[in-house]
Amino acid sequence: MIEFFTEPWQHVFMQRAFLVVLMSGVVCGVIGSHVALRGMAFIGDAVAHAVFPGIAIAFVLQTSLVLGGILAGLVTALSIAVVSQNRRLKEDTVIGVFFAAAFGLGIVVMSSAPGYGGSLESFLFGSVLGISSQDVVTVAIAGAVLLLITGGLHKEFVTVGLDRETARSVGLPIFWLDMALYAMVTIAIVISIQAVGNILVLALLITPAACARLLTDRIGVMMLIAPAIGALSGLVGLYLSYAFNLAAGGLIVLTATAVFAVCWLFAPRHGLLLSHRRPVATAAVPVHP
Repeated sequence: MIEFFTEPWQHVFMQRAFLVVLMSGVVCGVIGSHVALRGMAFIGDAVAHAVFPGIAIAFVLQTSLVLGGILAGLVTALSIAVVSQNRRLKEDTVIGVFFAAAFGLGIVVMSSAPGYGGSLESFLFGSVLGISSQDVVTVAIAGAVLLLITGGLHKEFVTVGLDRETARSVGLPIFWLDMALYAMVTIAIVISIQAVGNILVLALLITPAACARLLTDRIGVMMLIAPAIGALSGLVGLYLSYAFNLAAGGLIVLTATAVFAVCWLFAPRHGLLLSHRRPVATAAVPVHP
């Protein structure tokens, strides 16, 4: 049993993988909490698709994939925010248009590169065992910056997430706060794509936050539980991948999903099996819309 836990750490490539998975889990857990709080899961999916053309272009030009993905994601996020100002179009409609177009552009660009098939598979499904030391440094720096910005804007993000009209009435710059969150989601997704891939990265962003939402009613506590679940899911999934020689990204996501299932069933106040055991108040409780 001891060997099972210690043997993976003897390999340098596994050490790098563990570090990136841990950092990605923590960052996505924190950012994902704000995304879940605002009911913006679809924007996470849109950004995950939006970074594809940037990474594809960077791959063809042999430049930084991280920088290419971030630039493409930011351009798409800004475009969504601007076009959504037209009240004839709902935000989810605009998101659907842009993320489909971005993904199509990425496929066209990637197909122009020789040997693109293997690169496309790596991007879609992750390549956590092929992470370089430079990637680890990049993820560490980007993750630290994201966490600092999140801490600095926490109150503003929570205010906008809970009541946009109240936030607008007190003078908060809602448009720019939305843009800041979109940018942070973009960076969190880009640094996590190598761990779980483009198709599965949304799960790392949303599932730990959903688990935390079932376990607590306090936003501050949620911000601690979600990254802990994200990091734990990454570690367990990576261990299982090493032990059974299976896809790391898929096992990381399945581990997080298993945690969600447990929370959904057994969460003390909001779980399916335990919520009915709460004492029922004798007086009627008014329900507010």
